[in-house]
Amino acid sequence: MDESVNHWLTPLQECGLVPEGVVAAFVVGSAARGWHNARSDFDIYVVTRAERVSATSRTSTVPLDPAYVRSEVFHRKDRRWEVTYWLERQIGQALSKVSWEAYEGGRVTEEALTRREELLLAHLGTCFPVLGQDWITRTRERLVDSAFRSFVVVRSLGAADDAVEDALGQMEAGDLESATISARMAFGHAIDALLEAEGEYGSHLLKWRPNRFRACAPRALSFDEYWKIETMQGYDPVDPRPWIKNVLTICQDIAMRVDV
Repeated sequence: MDESVNHWLTPLQECGLVPEGVVAAFVVGSAARGWHNARSDFDIYVVTRAERVSATSRTSTVPLDPAYVRSEVFHRKDRRWEVTYWLERQIGQALSKVSWEAYEGGRVTEEALTRREELLLAHLGTCFPVLGQDWITRTRERLVDSAFRSFVVVRSLGAADDAVEDALGQMEAGDLESATISARMAFGHAIDALLEAEGEYGSHLLKWRPNRFRACAPRALSFDEYWKIETMQGYDPVDPRPWIKNVLTICQDIAMRVDV
């Protein structure tokens, strides 16, 4: 474990990217989960109490206070590394947006969190700690105790239901090409809800959906059944109605099985 931590920490220290008084640092994304490949970038989140400012930093907007995060990019051994700096209070603000009070107020995830904020919280559960293990553990506990899971599951189920309705209407109108697309969208959202209900977040990163599915292995659907639909096996472009109807039935079955 120490060698793994040093693998990540040493390049950051050599580039002067670990500020004094750092609260935590952790690897996120594919590298944190062992899903990376030879072309993958490395992403690190660093949590601080005071802003780190440099002439080389980039800024991205977030609906928090302050309304931006800073990042640094460097290259090491043909890898692109990106270090994003979050203030501890920004993470607290993001967690407050998914409180049970906010959930009971009827807000949906798109209204509560931006994509960047949602991925921040999603990464907390699967990150590889480099510094500040105790802080990461406490923050993960806050995430588990929050309504984050319910927020994202309800969002995905709602999107699946909308797409199912679209597919049914398009199929009734004879627009089978559009109905096919809508059925695929419905299935994707239903699978996201199924995985999110198991604590597998990150539905915005579609490329990792098969990996997320294997990671949590939901009982409601086997991987082979999932992959058969994901890759459109059995789809007949001459008569796609049976395939579309089957997919919509699976989506509705998943919706009934998912615990919000």
